[in-house]
Amino acid sequence: MVSLQHRRRVASLAEGDEGKDVVIAGWIENQNDKGGIAFVRLRDASGSIQVTIPKKKVPPEATAALLEAPRESVAVIEGTVQKSREKAGGFEVIPKAAEVLTRAEVPLPLGVVDKVDAALGTRLDNRFLDLRKPELRAIFKIRMVATDAIRQYLFRNHFIEIQTPKVVGAGAEGGATLFRVDYFDREGYLAQSPQLYKQMMMAAGFERVFEIAPAFRAEASDTVRHLSEFSSFDIEMSFIESSEDVMAMLEGIVHAALEAVARECKADLERVGKTVRVPALPFPRLPYAEAVEWLKANGVHASMEVEYGTEEEKQVAKMVAEKHGGAELYFLTEFPTVIKRATFYAKRQDANPALTGYFDLEFKGQELTSGGQREHRIERLLAQMKENNLDPKQFEFYLKAFRYGVPPHGGFGFGIERFVQSMLDLPNIREAVLFPRDRYRLVP
Repeated sequence: MVSLQHRRRVASLAEGDEGKDVVIAGWIENQNDKGGIAFVRLRDASGSIQVTIPKKKVPPEATAALLEAPRESVAVIEGTVQKSREKAGGFEVIPKAAEVLTRAEVPLPLGVVDKVDAALGTRLDNRFLDLRKPELRAIFKIRMVATDAIRQYLFRNHFIEIQTPKVVGAGAEGGATLFRVDYFDREGYLAQSPQLYKQMMMAAGFERVFEIAPAFRAEASDTVRHLSEFSSFDIEMSFIESSEDVMAMLEGIVHAALEAVARECKADLERVGKTVRVPALPFPRLPYAEAVEWLKANGVHASMEVEYGTEEEKQVAKMVAEKHGGAELYFLTEFPTVIKRATFYAKRQDANPALTGYFDLEFKGQELTSGGQREHRIERLLAQMKENNLDPKQFEFYLKAFRYGVPPHGGFGFGIERFVQSMLDLPNIREAVLFPRDRYRLVP
């Protein structure tokens, strides 16, 4: 029996290990029996390695264990490290003992190293196998590095990480996109956003807060860019003068995340066949009215009364790239009030109430986030709630915070999955989440 106590990850094997005995363990990718010599490819989370079996020198029970096990079985091997004949600078292991810890059933419901592509639905139904592919694991390594860079940037800028309720009594954007749940003897909802709570934290004097947590939207959308459950990254910051302060913080965060991925994830980016451009600062600003006029000039129907759609977003992104040296990120600013009216907490411009200070951050022709300065004056907040036919009594827990002193503040929220999708040009946002939840998928 081979002990796992001193197991080494295959990627850790280096020049100093040549001639030494080591223990490795992982999944059997494939086997190739050439008679007097056989080869097994073993994979763990760090990479894969060739196990070379000269049959006259390897115990027959070890040979049988490795060659007779079905692919994707889990094995542990004790053997000697030597320079690989496969490629310069690589290593292989000559086994002295081997044991199959678990045998995979045959046939596999989904190939792991096979070249034949499987439909996304089949892959998601067998996600545990799908995620064994190194190129898919690389996506989540990149996601981790980006998320960590976001956190570190915010810590350096004096933000506090918070956690807000995910079962709530009222929605930040009304009830149309809320999942209802039974909460003891009353009705509750899954939180679609931490919006109301992070604003309450401004009233609490925390000044700068952020959260990365699940959010839920009951939208009947079945597109490559929508999920019903996603990881929402939200910040709120006090004592701002305008939405420009929020945009400056946001572009710094995004720049830090992309720079970290470009620096730390070279091998992972190579696995997924992508490169990441670190953007110049500041990002371009484009007023919504200017975007509408440009679309009209190019024969596209657009107006200041209705927000334009996905195809128009892509066309405007091309215009921005042409005018700003290929820029992939830009802010769409000064949204008309009529478009943002449903966002009852959005602050309107004092000089021109027909416009808000709200913005979208666009990344490669896709909306990444929306945010801006909030309305902190309770009388105006109440008026804007009434415009949306919202009953202030249902939001008294939130409004109460505005009765006792709230500084000017603002923030934004965006989905981590959409950020990763845009960054890596993934064809479907479901590729950026381990176990997607959408309109039709509730398992696994």
